[in-house]
Amino acid sequence: MENQKQFPYNNRELSWLDFNYRVLDEAIKKSNPILERLKFLAISASNLDEFFMVRVAGIMEQINSNYKRKDPSGLTPKQQLLKINEKTRDFLNKQYHCLKNSLKPALAKIKIYFLQIEDLNDEQKKYIDEYFDKIIFPVLTPLAVDQSRPFPLLTNKSLNLAVRLSKNRETNFALVQVPSILPRFLELPFNGDGKNFILIENVIMEKLPKLFELHKIKACSQFRITRNADLEIDEEAADLLTEVQRSIKKRKRGEPVRLELLKKCDKKTKEFLKKMLAIKEEDIYELSGPIDLTFFTKFAQIKGFDDFRFDQIVPVDPPADFYTDESIFDIIKQKDRLVHHPYESFNCVMNFINKAAEDKDVLAIKQTLYRVSGKSPIIDALIKAAENGKQVTVLVELKARFDEENNVIWAKKLEKAGCHVIYGVYGLKTHCKILLVVRKENGEIKRYIHMSTGNYNESTAKLYTDIGFFTCRESFGSDASSLFNTLTGYSRPPEYSKLVVAPLKMRNFFIKMIKNEIENAKQNLPSGIIIKINSIVDEEIIALLYEASQAGVKIDLIVRGICCLVPGVKGFSENITVRSIVGQFLEHSRIYKFCCAENPQFFIGSADLMARNLDKRVEVIFPIEDEQIKLRIDKILNIMLHDTTNAKIQNSYTKYVKIDMRGKEKINSQRYFVKGAKQRLNDLKQKYE
Repeated sequence: MENQKQFPYNNRELSWLDFNYRVLDEAIKKSNPILERLKFLAISASNLDEFFMVRVAGIMEQINSNYKRKDPSGLTPKQQLLKINEKTRDFLNKQYHCLKNSLKPALAKIKIYFLQIEDLNDEQKKYIDEYFDKIIFPVLTPLAVDQSRPFPLLTNKSLNLAVRLSKNRETNFALVQVPSILPRFLELPFNGDGKNFILIENVIMEKLPKLFELHKIKACSQFRITRNADLEIDEEAADLLTEVQRSIKKRKRGEPVRLELLKKCDKKTKEFLKKMLAIKEEDIYELSGPIDLTFFTKFAQIKGFDDFRFDQIVPVDPPADFYTDESIFDIIKQKDRLVHHPYESFNCVMNFINKAAEDKDVLAIKQTLYRVSGKSPIIDALIKAAENGKQVTVLVELKARFDEENNVIWAKKLEKAGCHVIYGVYGLKTHCKILLVVRKENGEIKRYIHMSTGNYNESTAKLYTDIGFFTCRESFGSDASSLFNTLTGYSRPPEYSKLVVAPLKMRNFFIKMIKNEIENAKQNLPSGIIIKINSIVDEEIIALLYEASQAGVKIDLIVRGICCLVPGVKGFSENITVRSIVGQFLEHSRIYKFCCAENPQFFIGSADLMARNLDKRVEVIFPIEDEQIKLRIDKILNIMLHDTTNAKIQNSYTKYVKIDMRGKEKINSQRYFVKGAKQRLNDLKQKYE
């Protein structure tokens, strides 16, 4: 944009790191149960891995190609990388300080201990001796590095040991990969009250002499490599499926973008790794250990400690809107239906597709799939539908990052069952979530639609907050059919009646809606915008929101992750608030409310306010027209705007601060929705009883 320097714009990468700080804050928060705090620590580590594999890798590629153009925040790629490195080191210090000074003492209070070799008693030493000989040793492969044996290609994110050896005054190096097929943590026998654990790499390091009997071990250092994992897919390839599979294999050998070492790493070993990996000093991160905190995700699930986790939240099943003995088609026929996950069960979606697969009057099922679970009942239902003679068309997005391999497997399975499978749209990712069921009723065609803010994934539906919507309105059905015809064939993009579809119409739609609020404000009519999304990055939209703020439009943004807009800046954004909610569930729903002079319009869907969503993806948002559902969504937004437990407010310096609780009620929006879902169902039950 020409005016990119004329308004406040927070760098996208630094804003993302701020989001990860908010995740880490949940690990630091002492009011959270200790095992949940460990899980948040692991999530922050996993997030950082992906950030380096994709975003940092991309910036490094820009630098290597001598790309010097400044981003909208005014930073060149080199300047961005410098700031990212600086902020990441601070983040890592905070991570490990949290682990050492907060989490480990809290674990000790519930008598869970991670031991070092020197802490073991005789019984425990005997146990690791036997475990190493019987379990670990057979799967270890020491790899010498010398003139005849080059430095091996190490797997992305694998944990390794670099061993400096000496024999006859000659120095050699060898590598040992810590086997990922074995559990990272090993429970030790312990006669006392509580549990003792040791990390497997510590056991291997203790037993290294068994692997190098002819050499003297001078030093052993743990290390981990993060590689560039952003796929380069040639969409003009003759076979997109084969091309994606080729790219997945290439991901494993991408260029190193980060080397993690322990702070006590041997200097000669560090220089050896630095040379072999051709990595710069600024891309080396020395940690106090252990390396790779993602293992705490599995550790947090250890049995017998339920009291130290969040209370299990069982989704209401069935949701109140589906509390009836009538068929699901009759339920949807009566009125539009809305489901709020994970507070209300995803089973209603599964019931919808399973009934469609079995119903003799259903002629066709069409669905988009972006991310599905490992053992997907959605896939099983689609296969069953095809076997039952339905015409089944599935658009499987092969380019869904880090789910490509999974989606390739499902695509092949669906094709084998007789489904018509489309591998996305050339040049675009298909990110919309839509399911169309075509049914013959009384000699006429009736279309039933499910659309959502989240993926068709029953596993993440228990962890992500999303909104699902069911309707059989003809206007929606006609639009859905037109959309699928455009996705699967050469149909000309239609003029949709209800759906707002990217990349052709969505940007202009948002511009029009924001400008409408600006005009209302100028004419002293009621105006206002409330948006709940995952990220806001798009420069044009941000500039327009600043213009709306200057015109007097009150704007409330609930942004979980990246927010390049800066609120509260004099002359730009005094009328804009930004808050982020990070809690037990991952906030994932996208909701848009425009005041429209006291005739508010609500839209939900799959799109965030990023250039990729507006211009480079097939996205769908759609209006909510049922008055009761409008009130319900308005209440959802209102409660989130009054969250004082999980929310943080962004100030004009881009810092996120806790809510000032003075004079405010303690509100946890996620817990509020848990109670609300139960109450809605209970009220309905009492009505029928």
